[in-house]
Amino acid sequence: MGLTDSLNAYFDVDEHDSDLRTEVLAGFTTFLAMSYIIVVNPFILAEAIQIEGYEFIEVVQMIAIATIIASAVATLVMAVYANRPFALAPGMGLNVFFAVTVVGILGIPWQTALAAVFVEGVIFMVLTAVGARKYIIELFPEPVKYAVGAGIGGFLLFIGLQEMRVVVDEPATLVQLGPIASDPWSILGVVGVALTLLLWARGVRGSVILGVLATAVTGWALTLGGLFDRGTITPETLPAAQYDITPLAGAFLEGLADIDPVTFTFVVFTFFFVDFFDTAGTLIGVGQFGDFLDEDGDLPEAEKPLMADAVGTTVGAMLGTSTVTTYIESSTGVEEGGRTGLTALVVAALFTVSLVAVPVVAAIPAYASYIAVVVVGVMMFQGVTDIDWSHPAWTVSGALTITIMPFAYSIADGLAAGIVAFPLVKAAIGEADDVRLGQWVLAVVLVSYYVLQTGGFVF
Repeated sequence: MGLTDSLNAYFDVDEHDSDLRTEVLAGFTTFLAMSYIIVVNPFILAEAIQIEGYEFIEVVQMIAIATIIASAVATLVMAVYANRPFALAPGMGLNVFFAVTVVGILGIPWQTALAAVFVEGVIFMVLTAVGARKYIIELFPEPVKYAVGAGIGGFLLFIGLQEMRVVVDEPATLVQLGPIASDPWSILGVVGVALTLLLWARGVRGSVILGVLATAVTGWALTLGGLFDRGTITPETLPAAQYDITPLAGAFLEGLADIDPVTFTFVVFTFFFVDFFDTAGTLIGVGQFGDFLDEDGDLPEAEKPLMADAVGTTVGAMLGTSTVTTYIESSTGVEEGGRTGLTALVVAALFTVSLVAVPVVAAIPAYASYIAVVVVGVMMFQGVTDIDWSHPAWTVSGALTITIMPFAYSIADGLAAGIVAFPLVKAAIGEADDVRLGQWVLAVVLVSYYVLQTGGFVF
């Protein structure tokens, strides 16, 4: 049996109505869509992680290697254990919370913050092993499960349009349309999105990756011609693949040796809460997009991809990076036809290769890589047809889930809004008997969390 036959058999490619070419293409697409994390995560965390005897850029180099290895390990587990086309990496938002809130505002040493991430990962592994995480996710109301995809789609759109500078800051209204016609960066992004959507509408296989690469090549050509500055980090400042990360890896052990129990518990719980609901929302949303969910809106054998997330978080903390989570950019590969763990295996392999090719990966400019994010964001709105908009509880819960995600810039907050609203509206219209006890408990826990997080009620 050759390599092709072995891969086909191990990942059940034929049984998932896919083929090796499609799975490989999907893996490349997902990796291109999320490769920005290789550069972005190190620069965010390096603002908080200071290592005596090393300059800022050297710390950036260490974190970049830790980011790549943690992403590769977690995605490999997803591939070979869960056989799902989902990719993982240190989560955006969670890294900002790590650097700005935990280390910056709370003044907690970065080693202790890594220890909190490590403990969170271990707790996740235990809860996943006993089925607790899967049980809680299955408590999510049906309208929330069906709305998650569109909510993530809106979130993706907002993120992508911001990165393309199509949407910009405005003090009076928070956001507004940017000066697209006078910004070459925005022009290339908009043209790339238009090209990609047209290719997709015509059913062209590989439309997303074609759009990304065509836009990137155009930008490179204009840059070399002196007509456009693509605005990315220069190769001289990019992480070196062979850099020694010994001063960073294992620092969590030092953090475990010196903790304040109350503060440490708060930090662990916050990491736990955000990661739990971000991962749950992503798995359900991308699962719906790829038609992986069963008739109850649940992801079969959800404990396996959840374990990949838990292992990734634990390994990432040991190496020196913040919480690892399933990436919403996985939907780009699913859109290209990825249906098995072979897609994730390709992503893991590309992360590994990027250890020696970081400059090439980071050379994909943001206005090109975020094309995949915007295009898939549009596509994910197809899932709203599964919501019963004639039912008040479905309408309120579904609409809040969809809108709060981009408005609050958080998958977790959108999920919480829909989960809390569902039992309340069901009770208000006389259908309280249809609400499971666990759903009431989950709603109470969420409300309590947000009250405590904001300092309690103030009158």
